[in-house]
Amino acid sequence: MQSDKLVDGIYRVSAKIGEKDLFEGIWPIPNGVMLNSYVVEGKNKRALIDMVKDWEGALSTIESQLKELNLTLKDFDYLVLNHMEPDHTGALAAIKEKNRNIEIVCTQKAADLVKAFYKIEDNITVVKSGSSIDLGGKTLVFEETPNIHWPETMVTYVPEDKILFSCDAFGSFGRYDKCFDDQLSEQEMAHLIEETYRYYANIVSSFSLFVLRGIDKLKDLEIKMVAPSHGVVWRKNPETIINLYKDLASYMNGPAEKKITFIYSSMYGNTASLVPLIKETLEDEGLEVLLHEVPQEHASFVLSSAWRSSGLVFGMPTYEYKMFPPMYHILDSLERSRLNNRKVMRFGSYGWSGGAQKQFEPFCSALKWDVKGFVEFQGSPNEEDRLKAVALAKELAKSVKEWTN
Repeated sequence: MQSDKLVDGIYRVSAKIGEKDLFEGIWPIPNGVMLNSYVVEGKNKRALIDMVKDWEGALSTIESQLKELNLTLKDFDYLVLNHMEPDHTGALAAIKEKNRNIEIVCTQKAADLVKAFYKIEDNITVVKSGSSIDLGGKTLVFEETPNIHWPETMVTYVPEDKILFSCDAFGSFGRYDKCFDDQLSEQEMAHLIEETYRYYANIVSSFSLFVLRGIDKLKDLEIKMVAPSHGVVWRKNPETIINLYKDLASYMNGPAEKKITFIYSSMYGNTASLVPLIKETLEDEGLEVLLHEVPQEHASFVLSSAWRSSGLVFGMPTYEYKMFPPMYHILDSLERSRLNNRKVMRFGSYGWSGGAQKQFEPFCSALKWDVKGFVEFQGSPNEEDRLKAVALAKELAKSVKEWTN
C-alpha cells in the first residue's frame, strides 16, 4: 500500500486488516477493516493523528508508508489520540520507544487511560473543546465528543483545509483499494454503505444519543472532508456519511425504515414451519422482510438489519423451560444496543412445557416494544395456530406502515 494525499501537507497512512480475526473480539469482518492514521505537516511542527495496533503487521505497514513521505516516527512532534481503544493505540508503547520526545495530545479522560493501558505519564498535553495547536500554517482544533463511543473521545479539525479527523465516528467495516468516496464504483459504494450499517449497529448504536449530540456540536463547521480511522475518506460528499450517521442514530427510538427483521431459531422444524407463511403474509402487505436464522447467522448481521427495521418478528422454541439459548443471545444484544420502540410479534413451539414467552417479556418491557401478540403451540402448529399467525402478521404490518408513513 502507498500513502494517500488528502491536500498539501496532509496524508493518510493506512493498513488493510484481513478477515481472520474478530473486530473487538466479537464482530466478524469477512471483508476486513481499514486502520487509518493521518499525517499533518505544518511549517514548524508535525502531527500524527490516531494510529494502529500491531495487527497483521499494521505498524510496519504504516512505517513503510511514512518512509515514502521521507518520514519516520522520530520526525513527529505530536501524536493526537482522538480515541483510546487499542485498535488505535496498541502501538503506543512501540512509538514512544522510537520517539521518546513525542507529545501525546488527548482529553483528560484519555490521559487517564494512557496511564492505565500503557503506564505512560510523561509528555502528555491535555486538551478540551476549543483547544488548538499551531503547527505553522496548519492548526489542529479539538472538540470533545464523549461516548462516540468511549467517554474520552474527541475529534480534530484543521480549519485551513476544513478536514475533520473523526476516528471511530463516521467509520465503517470493509477494506478498500481506494482512499476516497468519489473513487469507488457504484457497487463498491453500495458495499461500503452496507458495511457502515453493520459497523454502526455493532459498535456505535448504544451511544446514539451521544452521536446526535456530537453531530450537533459540529454543525457550524465547514467540512470539506471527513477522515475516519476506519473506511474511506469522504471528500466529494462528506455530508453523506454525516447524514447517514444522523439517520441511524435517530433509529434508536424509532421509527426506523419500513422494514421487518424476521429472526428465528428452530430445533426440529416445528417453529420453522410457520416461517414461510408469516414472511409471505408480511410481504403481501407490502413490507420488505429481512430474514435471519440463528445461530446459523452471527448476531452482527442480525443487529444490522434490526437497527434499521421498525418491526421485528421472533420465532423461537422453548428450550428446557426457557427460550432457545441462541435467541436469548440475540435479545441480549438488542437490549445492549438499546433498540427501543419497535413493533413486535413472536411465535414458537414447545414440547412438554412452555416458558420462552415468560423469559421474552422482560426484554419487551425494557425496550418498550409494542408487542402485537404471540402464538405458542405444542409440537407442530395446527390450522388455528396458522390462522392466528397470519392475523398477527397482518396487524404487525399495519402498525409498521402507519408508524413509518
